[in-house]
Amino acid sequence: MDLEIADVSDQLLGKGDIPPVHEVNAAGTSPFLLTADHYGRVLPRALGDLGVADSDLVRHIAWDIGIAGVAERLAEMLDAHLIAQRYSRLVIDCNRPPGVASSIPVISEATAIPGNEDLSAAAKEMRRREIFNPYHGRIGAAIDARVKARKPTVLVALHSFTPVYYGDPRPWHIGTLYHRDTVLPRLMLQHLRAESELVVGDNQPYAVSDITDYTIPVHGEARGLVNTGIEIRQDLIANESGQQQWAERLARILREIEITLREQGMA
Repeated sequence: MDLEIADVSDQLLGKGDIPPVHEVNAAGTSPFLLTADHYGRVLPRALGDLGVADSDLVRHIAWDIGIAGVAERLAEMLDAHLIAQRYSRLVIDCNRPPGVASSIPVISEATAIPGNEDLSAAAKEMRRREIFNPYHGRIGAAIDARVKARKPTVLVALHSFTPVYYGDPRPWHIGTLYHRDTVLPRLMLQHLRAESELVVGDNQPYAVSDITDYTIPVHGEARGLVNTGIEIRQDLIANESGQQQWAERLARILREIEITLREQGMA
C-alpha cells in the first residue's frame, strides 16, 4: 500500500485527477436541490491509497454505498439539480466542519487510515482548499443563483448507512434527519410511514447537529431553506434494481410533498 508523501507540493490535485464536483441537471426546474456529500470514493493520485486496503476502500468508511445511483436517478425523475462530491470521505469529509477529528479521520470505524496521520496544517488546508471548498462553494453559488432568480429551493441531502454498526443491527430502511427545521422531515415521515412495509427512522440512525454535520446547518438552516437529510440503508440500494426502486419511491413522495409545500407557500 502506498502512503502519502506529505508536504512535497503546494497542490493536491494534479494531472489525471478529476474535478471534485459532479453536477447533474443544473438547469432543472424542480424546487428540490439534491446534494450527495459522500457520492464518490476517488483518491487523489498524490495520496496513493492512504495506506488502506482495497477491500476497505469499497466499504462505507470510504463513501455512501449506493447513494450515487439513487441520486442520479432521482435528479432525472424530479428534473432536479444534483451537486455531488467525487472524492472519498477519507480524504476529507465534506459533511463535517473542517477542524473536527472526523473531518480527516485517522481512524474510521476501527480502521486505521495511515495516510491521515501526523498531517501538517498546510496538508490539511490543501485538502480543504481543493476538495471541500469547491464543493460547498458550488452549492452556495447554486443557492445564490436560485435566490436571485426567485426560484424556490428545498434542500435534500442524500446519504446511506450501514445495516450493522459496531455489531448493532439497524432496523430502519430509511431515516429522515434534521436539526432546527422540522417542516420537511415531518412530511417525509408522514409519507414514508404510510407505506406499511417500511421501518422509518425519525432522526435515526443519525441526528443532525452543528458539530457532526455541515451541509444542512450551513446551506439549509443558515440560509433559511426548507431542508432534510435522507439516509437509506445500504443493503437496500447496493445494486441497480434497489437504487431504481428507491429513487422511484422518493420521487413519488417528493412530488406529493412539493404540492403541500406549494400550498403553504414554501416551494
